[in-house]
Amino acid sequence: MTIPDLTRQVPSVPVTGMPAMPQQGAPTEQPAAPAPTGLPEQPAAPGQAVPRRPSVPGAYSAEAARQDFPILHRTVNGRPLVWLDNGATTQKPRQVIEALGAYYSAANSNIHRGAHTMAREATESYEAGRAAVAGFLGAPDPDSIVFVRGTTEAINLVAQSWGRDNLGPGDDILVPVLEHHSNIVPWQMIAKETRARVVPVPLTPEGEIDQFAYQDLLSSRTQLVALSHASNVLGTVPPVKEMTALAHRYGAKVLVDGAQAVAHFPVDVQDLDADFYAFSGHKLFAPTGIGALYAKPEVLAEMRPWQGGGNMIDSVDFGLTTFAPVPHLMEAGTGNIGGVVGLLAALDWLGSFDRDAITAYEEGLMAYAQQAMATVPGLELVGAAPDRIAVLTFTLAGQDPASVADWLDRDGIAIRAGHHCAQPALAHYGLESAARASLALYNTSEEVDQLVASLRQLQLASG
Repeated sequence: MTIPDLTRQVPSVPVTGMPAMPQQGAPTEQPAAPAPTGLPEQPAAPGQAVPRRPSVPGAYSAEAARQDFPILHRTVNGRPLVWLDNGATTQKPRQVIEALGAYYSAANSNIHRGAHTMAREATESYEAGRAAVAGFLGAPDPDSIVFVRGTTEAINLVAQSWGRDNLGPGDDILVPVLEHHSNIVPWQMIAKETRARVVPVPLTPEGEIDQFAYQDLLSSRTQLVALSHASNVLGTVPPVKEMTALAHRYGAKVLVDGAQAVAHFPVDVQDLDADFYAFSGHKLFAPTGIGALYAKPEVLAEMRPWQGGGNMIDSVDFGLTTFAPVPHLMEAGTGNIGGVVGLLAALDWLGSFDRDAITAYEEGLMAYAQQAMATVPGLELVGAAPDRIAVLTFTLAGQDPASVADWLDRDGIAIRAGHHCAQPALAHYGLESAARASLALYNTSEEVDQLVASLRQLQLASG
């Protein structure tokens, strides 16, 4: 069954204060996305080259892709929306929105336990989503994929299910200072219970994981290394494959938080040799409340269930309960079936593009943004790792980050301000708060120009 085929049955329902969604096949009356100014032919600063947009066959067009995003055509405070808060969540293409509507209007059913037609159809769609995630991550088998609410739940699942059986007094869990709170706090909680300890791995001044310190901290006591594939606050992309290989020499397992990585570049968990890899759908153009955990089959097979209840059982008796095989063992209760349908649609949509071309486009846009933002008086970018995703965290002299975000919002520009759930990483720079503009594949250089112009106006208005 192909759920998107049913979307013609879904009516368009306007939401108060929001633009009405066009029906599939209906002409779109929303204004076209603004044309980008384009990356400069020459670098904006001496000795600082800016990559050109790719012009080879299969080159990526942000202008074409953004036509699939209805929300990018709305206005905020009378201005066209400029969405630069992608590190928090990405927007959803119409293909995902239509797939969700089609599922709930024509195919809604619980899965695995029903004998009727719609139950079979929903189950097929759910398991097709699992297979799609496995293919997306380069996993060896769909049964190595567990559906969860998102990266946070995935990490907590590993901490509680794997950690309880494999951590004990004197064991070390290495966690870089770079990490999101979701990859710190679960390890602190399980370490307290098991009397293991969480060992922070320091950063260099540029915001990279200090590889010399990492090598020194690894030992026979190390049971787990938990690290992000890309930082949500500094954009840093650590050498995950090399760090994983080194950890494995000491017999340690490696969990990779891929929440910020999967939307920016291709991932191959077998090439990385990661024991666990987690990501959230809502940062990958899919709905909120759905994500996935990959675990090596041999590791997953040895993990105890985290939660009990429907779907994860084989048979229940007051004398003996037996459990379903993995991955269903880890999926107690009714899962987010609609979320999986939306995630499948998002992966299909993303897979229609050349991923390497998207990466090249984002790298060029990032280089342009770095140079453009350097022209704003008093602006300082935080972090300078050479290998990074398109995240621009910054401070502005004389301005509170929250005030910066509020000013930009008046111009329809959405950024994030605060500690970004990465307080240790900011503390490394002596900061408690910062502003962050995070780019995605549908952002353009013209939007960067609008950001820079608004920041310049703020500085002028402040005298």
